[in-house]
Amino acid sequence: MSRYQMDNENIKLDFAIKCESVSKNYKKNEALKDIKFDVNRGEIFGIIGPDGAGKTTLFRILTTLILADSGIALVDGFDVVNEYKEIRKRVGYMPGRFSLYQDLTVEENLNFFATVFNTTIEENYELIKDIYVQIEPFKNRRAGKLSGGMKQKLALCCALIHKPSVLFLDEPTTGVDPVSRKEFWGMLKKLKFSGITILVSTPYMDEASLCDRIALIQNGKFLKIDTPQNIVTQYENKLWAVQSSNMPKLLKDLRANYLTEKCFAFGDKHHVSIDNLQFTQEILRDYLLENGHTNIEISEIKPSVEDCFMQLSQS
Repeated sequence: MSRYQMDNENIKLDFAIKCESVSKNYKKNEALKDIKFDVNRGEIFGIIGPDGAGKTTLFRILTTLILADSGIALVDGFDVVNEYKEIRKRVGYMPGRFSLYQDLTVEENLNFFATVFNTTIEENYELIKDIYVQIEPFKNRRAGKLSGGMKQKLALCCALIHKPSVLFLDEPTTGVDPVSRKEFWGMLKKLKFSGITILVSTPYMDEASLCDRIALIQNGKFLKIDTPQNIVTQYENKLWAVQSSNMPKLLKDLRANYLTEKCFAFGDKHHVSIDNLQFTQEILRDYLLENGHTNIEISEIKPSVEDCFMQLSQS
């Protein structure tokens, strides 16, 4: 399949991002394996997975920083290889690590990035206003002296100052306090209403519900693509949260039960997925008592995206 066999005009109308069979290897390590997905215009699309799953590699390909070994990728209707200059004019990119100039002030960093894109702070101020007003009191402070949350807001302002059509955010809330994380996602919702398409990656499963659609990624492969609600709804088995006085032994015994589909440690509980709908809590309790467990607590729970991810990753 040649790079231009796809109907480029339709893609420009329908999708902000389109990937077909994108793969990338680093020597013997397969970073991405046959990635296929598309992102609708004006959508918040999340790439959800642990460190090392391939999220950053995918972002670097889509922002034209590295080349894929195979496959086709289009951003805003433009090919990432042959039309990379057009893409760079149209996208904003906030990498996982703070990459602004530490010795420049807040205002100097923002002015610099505006100049790079041949614009000014004033020209697109309305786009960043709600974010910038929070850091404006520190506009004369060097970027390296800002808190994690303030660095995050400055980096987002710099990625938005040229009014991109597609915004790439690579793990933007990693290492940020819960309050700043909540504020940041509130900002993304507002940006969506301004017509900007947002592709965001995160290792935090709880952030999946804040996206319109998500792709679960593990070891360079997409496990599933759908809305967070649909992914959770498709979880077919019973799911119980279980505790006892001996949690390590509990995990071993739960996994040894022939009716256990999957069992994983989740905080101070173990989540156990049962593939027999007739298997009751009383039967499970008796099984655990027979195996010497005490202080047993069992409660049926609704699956989360993290439960679905764990199940899919072990399939």
